[in-house]
Amino acid sequence: MIGPASSAADLLAHLESLKSPETVAGMGRFGIVTDTALGLSNPQMQKIAKAAKKNHARAFELWASGVREARMLALYTFEPGKLTQDEARRLADDFNSWEIVDTAADLFVEARLEKVLIPVFAADQREFVRRTAFAMIAGAAVHLKSEPDEMLLAFLPLIEAHCSDPRNFVKKAVNWALRNIGKRNRRCHGPALALAERLAQSADKTARWIGKDAVRELTSEKILARLKP
Repeated sequence: MIGPASSAADLLAHLESLKSPETVAGMGRFGIVTDTALGLSNPQMQKIAKAAKKNHARAFELWASGVREARMLALYTFEPGKLTQDEARRLADDFNSWEIVDTAADLFVEARLEKVLIPVFAADQREFVRRTAFAMIAGAAVHLKSEPDEMLLAFLPLIEAHCSDPRNFVKKAVNWALRNIGKRNRRCHGPALALAERLAQSADKTARWIGKDAVRELTSEKILARLKP
């Protein structure tokens, strides 16, 4: 039985007992790195995480295993209040998958490391580390509801600075960040849409794609209706 007293070894054994080679075979279609995957779904791992509870030291043990599911479980069971900047950077050194990045980004925002780590990660040349910066912006726009809008709007220049990075997992995250800022509320919508419209006219192919896609969503009837006063 999995519970708060379960060790990292207990949890790894439990994950192993649930492995599904058939599921692993299909994961690649979604861009999931399957080298160490066991084939568990995120709802399965979230259920295990809920039973195991948070345990910061144990989460690092799980992460060190390198197993895809163990790393996802680690991200679900780290204690955000204990996570330091240095620990987050060490985790980022291992990033090799968009799903790990996007889950970690939510953790880093919950740990309130966004103001320090977003500029650092955006400046990093590694594809998945840079993606982390923009996934954090996208998450912060949704989850940090009590933060002033200025905190999010201050990231628009960073989005513009990296809008020409053509790497798939970066450009999609830059686009995601821009759209989420624009959807936050009416005050954020105007500046985000203005940037999107400017990028849509760019001579750079990647920036133009990011801009056009963001304009399409930010001017959609659904979003405009939601943002009405």
